[in-house]
Amino acid sequence: QVQLVESGGGLVQAGDSLRLSCAASGGTFSSYTMGWFRQAPGKEREFVAQISRTGRSTHYADYADSVKGRFAISRDNAKTTVYLQMNRLIPEDTAVYYCAADNGVGGPRSRDYDTWGQGTQVTVSS
Repeated sequence: QVQLVESGGGLVQAGDSLRLSCAASGGTFSSYTMGWFRQAPGKEREFVAQISRTGRSTHYADYADSVKGRFAISRDNAKTTVYLQMNRLIPEDTAVYYCAADNGVGGPRSRDYDTWGQGTQVTVSS
């Protein structure tokens, strides 16, 4: 069973950038579709982005509309790590960001994923 640990969150100002990392261990990283989700206070967890096993586009949309053009997901299978580069951050991006792994094709719903990290807080001030 793969285990996931996120890092890279923090407090930034609107317009700044952050890169989140998610280190995986205990499984065959290259066999997992990887995703990022986020959950803001009082809201449901929502899809942010996902990337296929090889890093090419999946059947599902790669990015939520709210982050398309600003965020970029990538993975390094040799380092068993998935990244989320977040640019032009806005206050509405404030949330706990979770990394998730699925041994299938993933998807835009939380229940599409099997394994979750503990989350990392991102706070964007205006």
